[in-house]
Amino acid sequence: MSRTVLIAPLLLFLGLGYVAPFLGIVQLSITPGLPHYRTALSDPLIVDVTLRTLRICVGVTVISVAAAYVLTFLWVRGSALISTLVELCIMIPFWISVLTRAFGWLALLSNRGLVNTWLRDHGFIDAALPLVRNEFGVVVGMAHFLIPFAVFPLATAMRNVDERVLMAAEGMGASRLRIFWQVFVPMTASGIIGALLLVFVFAVGFYITPAVLGGGRSVMIAELIYLRIFQMPDWGLAAAISVILMVFVGGLLYLLVRRYGSLAQ
Repeated sequence: MSRTVLIAPLLLFLGLGYVAPFLGIVQLSITPGLPHYRTALSDPLIVDVTLRTLRICVGVTVISVAAAYVLTFLWVRGSALISTLVELCIMIPFWISVLTRAFGWLALLSNRGLVNTWLRDHGFIDAALPLVRNEFGVVVGMAHFLIPFAVFPLATAMRNVDERVLMAAEGMGASRLRIFWQVFVPMTASGIIGALLLVFVFAVGFYITPAVLGGGRSVMIAELIYLRIFQMPDWGLAAAISVILMVFVGGLLYLLVRRYGSLAQ
């Protein structure tokens, strides 16, 4: 039995589940022509939301992967107790819904939340700090959600590190810090690239967390698409924005994989 026959059901499922709906969105976006794309590329509001989305996604990606790298290092190379505790910290968030986590951060960071209340009661601040309904709250909530997803490609890369190389570097007199930055980190580059791609793609499509923690003041592209469909009905424009977003993310992934794909080999 050929490989094509074996993967045919999967290809059929992907075609029906993803390709066909996407082609329908493309058709909707070009009806009746290309005015929706001109609006999507020139409207100041849409351009501002797009730039905000990219800014937030880049920040969230960097923060999430950096934090995940530390957690993964402790998980893979820490003692048994530390490894177990870190593993619990990684796994437990998967048992909590994204909506629950978003409202949890709202309870922590709002003007009357636990953080502002504690700071005010201990005399550190006189007025509440604006920690939600802005980009800061959105970044915190998104990073908290995405850190566990960045851990797994990093863990795979760290577990594949050849210990003999690290021992050779130590035997040649390199310090632990130098071994980490000049040997260990480059050897886990494939995991870093994979984590960056995974987190960024997830972040671009975020809706619930920005909607709850942004409070309508830090609207991202997914929320804008929702508004254009359900509250300010303009399905053609929403479809055009969706297609542009898909093309952008797909093109970015293609360029990054082509540029850094050799690192995974």
